[in-house]
Amino acid sequence: MTAQIFTPREMIDRLVAFDTTSRVSNLELIHFVRDYLAGHGVASTLIHDESGAKANLFATVGPVVDGGVVLSGHTDVVPVDGQDWSSDPFTVDERDGRLYGRGTADMKSFSAIALALVPSMLERGLSLPIHFALSYDEEVGCLGAPDLSRHIQGLPCRPQALIVGEPTEMKVVNAHKGCCAIRTVVTGLEGHSSETHKGVNSIFAAMELIRYLADRAEEFKTSNVDPRFDPPYTTLQVGTIRGGTAGNIIPKETTFWWEYRTLPDADGSAIIADFEAFAANEVLPKMRIVHPGADIRIDVRGEVIPLLPEDGSPAEALVLALTGGNQAYAVSYGTEAGIFQKGGVASVICGPGSISVAHRPDEYIEISQVDACTAFMHRLIDRLA
Repeated sequence: MTAQIFTPREMIDRLVAFDTTSRVSNLELIHFVRDYLAGHGVASTLIHDESGAKANLFATVGPVVDGGVVLSGHTDVVPVDGQDWSSDPFTVDERDGRLYGRGTADMKSFSAIALALVPSMLERGLSLPIHFALSYDEEVGCLGAPDLSRHIQGLPCRPQALIVGEPTEMKVVNAHKGCCAIRTVVTGLEGHSSETHKGVNSIFAAMELIRYLADRAEEFKTSNVDPRFDPPYTTLQVGTIRGGTAGNIIPKETTFWWEYRTLPDADGSAIIADFEAFAANEVLPKMRIVHPGADIRIDVRGEVIPLLPEDGSPAEALVLALTGGNQAYAVSYGTEAGIFQKGGVASVICGPGSISVAHRPDEYIEISQVDACTAFMHRLIDRLA
């Protein structure tokens, strides 16, 4: 197989061109990366999901020995539906010192830069390995990372550090909040709106539950504070609510999605347990007085494990040295780093671009950030060569 050569910019162009929105397959991108690496004599392991439509990729450049570094990135991106883009989101557009396109910041540029430098890794001759760990479905609940973490745990060699290349403007991040998405479905009893006493209004019941969440959100602002985070407390919020069929019908069913984002030392499971207790003890009994078949269903649909700060860990020490930084930061968004950390690999977050432009129309990365990450990768190669 002929070896392909890409500059970091060319590889960014190539990866962004794949529409890997979480709702579709990522296999076209994964197969491209597999074939690209194979052209350089690097074998890949693909770890598919149950449907076979998506896959993680793991590959090792260099010797299979302890002490290497894992470069981790997710391949999926969020949708562009309904967003007002100035250019094709799946074609990189360069203007004003920026590269515009879906995934340029979050987070294909990190993976692209690392992949483009595989020939440099091979030319230098690494004494410690650089591993690539590309995942699927991070954006919808970190669904691929657990299998990828288990694969890393089963390797014959033990990495010393793992770097998740989410956009941090090349600052070192050693902690992030945990988060969880919960769907709540309230089922009441429909009827004519002139006979409200004979029905169970699911929207009213949902309002009680949402009011409870709003009150808890206020409590969290002062009950546990960590100034490293912005905001410095655990948060709760309701993102969507849908219910009812017409203004003159008592609404039978209402569904709302809510989430929490906990400080690393907070217990997210307790938040859900308290919510379930409130629903079961305070709201549901009143509904069932009128209609015994009334119900409140609470489903956890996506959970992100927090990244716990490990001051002075091998990952933090290495990446601080490579960036020239003198402190590690904390962020409120979630990543796959906590999953890898829980799997036994010291992990930090450090990547090019800004989270402030992620998920938005006209997402972009500054070319200066691409250059900074490229220089970082060269220093990593020098360190391990």
